[in-house]
Amino acid sequence: MAPPLTQTIRFCTTRDGVRIAFASTGQGAPLVRAAHFLTHLDGDLGSPVWRPWIDELSRERTLIRYDGRGCGLSDRTDAPLALDAWLADLEAVVEAAGLDRFALFGCSQGAAVAVAYAARHPERVTALAIIGGYVRGLLHRQPTPQQLKEAKLLLDLVEIGWGQDSEAFRQVFTSLFIPGGTPEQTRWFNELERLSCSPEHAARTIAAFGSLDVSDEARRVRCPVLVMHARGDLRVPFDEGRHIAGLIEGARFVPIDSRNHVLLQQEPAFAGSFATVRRFLADADAVDAPLSPLFTRLSPGERALLELLAQGRDNLQIAAHLGLSEKTVRNKVSAVFGKLEVATRAQAIVLAREAGYGKGKPPPG
Repeated sequence: MAPPLTQTIRFCTTRDGVRIAFASTGQGAPLVRAAHFLTHLDGDLGSPVWRPWIDELSRERTLIRYDGRGCGLSDRTDAPLALDAWLADLEAVVEAAGLDRFALFGCSQGAAVAVAYAARHPERVTALAIIGGYVRGLLHRQPTPQQLKEAKLLLDLVEIGWGQDSEAFRQVFTSLFIPGGTPEQTRWFNELERLSCSPEHAARTIAAFGSLDVSDEARRVRCPVLVMHARGDLRVPFDEGRHIAGLIEGARFVPIDSRNHVLLQQEPAFAGSFATVRRFLADADAVDAPLSPLFTRLSPGERALLELLAQGRDNLQIAAHLGLSEKTVRNKVSAVFGKLEVATRAQAIVLAREAGYGKGKPPPG
């Protein structure tokens, strides 16, 4: 395993009084990983499962990650578990880290928290990358009686066996997350379950996941979005990744050839998936511009069109670049004018350039 990264751990307090532990690794533009289940900041750098993720996400970036309430180094608490509580954790970390604009990363239920944050704070989020995520819990997926029975059985197993010395009960849970895990990875994940949180908190958390639904927030996300999902994911169905991408205008969807909910370093899909994430974030950085309240009204597609306008391209050139008809471009340009509250092309270009658009070279002539 690679030598330990330099990690700085700090604490902050949420608006409802819960102390949250957060850590930073790497250098560069900030990338915040919304908390998901089963983390422990003090142990994850030595993990054969999470350490490779941290290595990849810290490349050329400052990765900020945190233990959600009740887990890892954060306060063990009986406070209610729901979307607003998880958002309070993320908001407290962002403020304590002194971040203005940053990229977000979410996996598993952390994707729902990240989506809701991006919808509610569009002026801060430059891009959103999701792996193995969902925006609606089981209860909002029209579950069959068999699926409800399986969910109840899983909760019973957690309550009975989570804290026991024997790994037998926890192994069931581990098999849903990393069916392709090596013996070392499986043993470590089994132990993480016991160390990350209490059996009571684990059961409450899993139950709360089932009630999550941020579909409405997803429709309001306006930053560039990448959604990736393993075709054979045993924990979160592949269709839930497709569902996210279908809700968010302009989202890019990339299937992953894997059975693991948590991608493992030794599988062929691992390196390529994180390379895709890095390219996506780099592309988003290249076109990012500070967003006034007016610009938060624009969809990713409208912002791309505005970039071309700010470069000095006419409607015919924009149509050729985007593969649209000139009439469609005229309609889209008019829609952008309306959202920016301008009457002319010249006014739109001035406003866009003041916000940082138009950095590419205009076409000849």
